[in-house]
Amino acid sequence: MEARAGKFPGPSLIPALNAIQARLGWLPREELEELAREARRPRYEIEGLVSFYPHFRTTPPAKVALHVCHDLSCWARSGEERLAELRARYGEDADVELVEVSCLGRCDVAPAAAVNEHPTPVSDVDSLVAAARDDGVGEAAATVRTEPWPNDPYPAGSGVADRYAALRALLAGEVRADDVVATLSASGLRGMGGAGFPTGKKWELVAGTDDGADGAVKYAVCNADESEPGTFKDRQILADQPHLVLEGLLLGMAVVGAEQGWVFIRHEYGPEERVLRAEIAALREAGVIGPDACGSGRRLELDVFVSPGGYILGEETALLECMEGHRGEPRNKPPFPGTYGLHGRPTLMNSVETFADVPVIVRRGADWWRDQGLGDSVGWKFFAVSGHVANPGVYCVPMGTTVRSLIDTAGGVLDGRPVGAVQPGGASSNFIGPDRLDLALDFGTLAEAGTMLGSGALVVLAEGTDLLAASTNVLRFFRDESCGKCVPCRVGSTKAHAMLREVLDSGSSLDSLDGARRARLRELEEAMRKTSICGLGQVALGPVISVLGLENR
Repeated sequence: MEARAGKFPGPSLIPALNAIQARLGWLPREELEELAREARRPRYEIEGLVSFYPHFRTTPPAKVALHVCHDLSCWARSGEERLAELRARYGEDADVELVEVSCLGRCDVAPAAAVNEHPTPVSDVDSLVAAARDDGVGEAAATVRTEPWPNDPYPAGSGVADRYAALRALLAGEVRADDVVATLSASGLRGMGGAGFPTGKKWELVAGTDDGADGAVKYAVCNADESEPGTFKDRQILADQPHLVLEGLLLGMAVVGAEQGWVFIRHEYGPEERVLRAEIAALREAGVIGPDACGSGRRLELDVFVSPGGYILGEETALLECMEGHRGEPRNKPPFPGTYGLHGRPTLMNSVETFADVPVIVRRGADWWRDQGLGDSVGWKFFAVSGHVANPGVYCVPMGTTVRSLIDTAGGVLDGRPVGAVQPGGASSNFIGPDRLDLALDFGTLAEAGTMLGSGALVVLAEGTDLLAASTNVLRFFRDESCGKCVPCRVGSTKAHAMLREVLDSGSSLDSLDGARRARLRELEEAMRKTSICGLGQVALGPVISVLGLENR
């Protein structure tokens, strides 16, 4: 709380900056000066925001903005070769600005790119560049699935009138808020965004916070800012199940006593943002949200907050700083968002998948949910599977499914090659070797094995892949995405990456990494893990260290 002293109060200027850039393609000085006058905010506050967030630009864009992902899933699918081809084709083209970027959340079509923010596989770049030179690329449509996922209690093709049954029952008094919390607690549902905190417990804590002297103002936020390499399951859930995500969010608001909720979504998810806004409009039209939600006399309002970019915003307190209109730097905890969140008020925060699982649990009961898992695991789990698999994509399987089984479900390894290594929980998780393929995908079993379930992103690398190069690619992502607030993360990730890049550029391999460098890497990893403010710095070197442990297996 002391660290917040001196920050500017008032509404966030980020939506206004987003609107200017959407209209003009960049942020001209004159527009920023006008915004400062209208909002009565100093220019240096605005410049501080613009300079922090990577989506904002202060120079006019080229006619064609070609962004190409260079992170692990795309790297594994010959991304460097395709990037070199694009540089040869467009590097000297005055109309085209080619930029290497961090993960675009399209790992299922890797190597992925975006042309004027239109997502595409690299194989389709040429046609989109031609369109951009001419009349424009138009709006991309969200990729949707026709059959319902197993966590959806509503019939395929049903609309607002036939959905939101759990919310209607709660607002009508047929179900009590305490019963919802008890059901979630009994179900064993945990946060699916990476932390794995018990959902029922979190809702109970926020619902029970002291209202204080300034009234009972609370908020709720759905964190849809998945930006970790290999992670794209939430994108698919938003496209296919906006009704479940929003019903879960609204249930959370009604239970904890919040009237205003937001979905915080990354700006690269334009197609999915449009799906969400259409569903919110339909809810407002049907009277499900508004000043008299479902005729209950309670006010429930929803909106979408578009991220101005940066992986760090996936960290809950950095996300809140962004929503308040500050630079997205993590806060020291405690206090936690459940007691001191958005604008200093108690704030319920869950991931897309967590909220999407709530309606079916409330409708069918805790026992039903627990029975869906395998062994001691509970419920269903969405995974984004990418890398060297035949059919990259999103899969919903029982929690407790083994790594081997999930790889087989995704069609096995390309060309029938053996597995070399797997990241079971996204870029933050440690690599496991082929001898661990029978591990159950669950919070406890993966933690005991020295890795984690994380963001639910399974990245498969075939035997023969340069694992030192792969883990260095992951480290580069964390170095690039560090907010820079704390020294261990900012300096440690840069120093470690420079050391590894020197080894790779010399033509050396993992086997030839000398003892002194290994010792220094382990020393840096320990310092970053123990002293970084947030999870980014704490896990940044974990994948590299895990690879060092795989070479003799």
